[in-house]
Amino acid sequence: MMSTGEGVTFWVLAVIATVAACGLLFARKAVHAALGMVVTMICLGMLYLVTLEAPLLGVVHIFVYTGAVMMLFLFVVMLVGVDHSDSVVETLKGHRLATVVLTLGIVGLLVSAVHRVSYTATPSLAEVNADPGNVNAMANYIFGRYVWVFETTSALLITAALGAMVLAYRERLAPKPTQRAWSERRFKEGKHLAGLPVPGVYARHNAVDTPALLPDGSISELSINKVLAARDQVTVPTRYTELAARTEDEIEEGGRR
Repeated sequence: MMSTGEGVTFWVLAVIATVAACGLLFARKAVHAALGMVVTMICLGMLYLVTLEAPLLGVVHIFVYTGAVMMLFLFVVMLVGVDHSDSVVETLKGHRLATVVLTLGIVGLLVSAVHRVSYTATPSLAEVNADPGNVNAMANYIFGRYVWVFETTSALLITAALGAMVLAYRERLAPKPTQRAWSERRFKEGKHLAGLPVPGVYARHNAVDTPALLPDGSISELSINKVLAARDQVTVPTRYTELAARTEDEIEEGGRR
């Protein structure tokens, strides 16, 4: 039986974890999804520590998953960025229906399994934590009875990481083109002879998130960075067009006077 403090802690952390998990599922940006998973892992770790009397699992969730794995994933996403928006074209027909059916099946199995669980006594980890201790018992299993499985798994993970690095590495077959080569290519193709429009210059604002404006006041798509466009971080230059229109109106009014 949980005490009043444990019950309050459980419901507060459960609500926060549920909201963060929903943010992980429905977030449109990868950074927001990673932050939602970080919050969920922290809440799970706190639940293990406070309500379930499992300090090892709580510390593993907070330090290993949240502190190492998720932070590394978050930093990689923030540094690499997203160079294109998510595609909404369905390449596999019927995958939505199959997903719904499988999800309902898994939920049914979980509900039936939890419904059949029965306890003959009050569940408690006091005996395990007392002698030899939860952490010590887990360490004896990992580095004693199952040490061969543990070491084999670590070797497979290291091999997978090295294999991913080797497969992702691409050796440049041709030298990197110089500025002169790019210029000659533009003149041969007859496109963008003066170069691409620079963001912020024609928009009266010196910033890369401000697209260049064409003579008719529309946005030049060539000046917009694909990463910023995918993250929806491009400044809408409506204030500049409104300022230009107001300036023209003031000039016309001054001429009439």
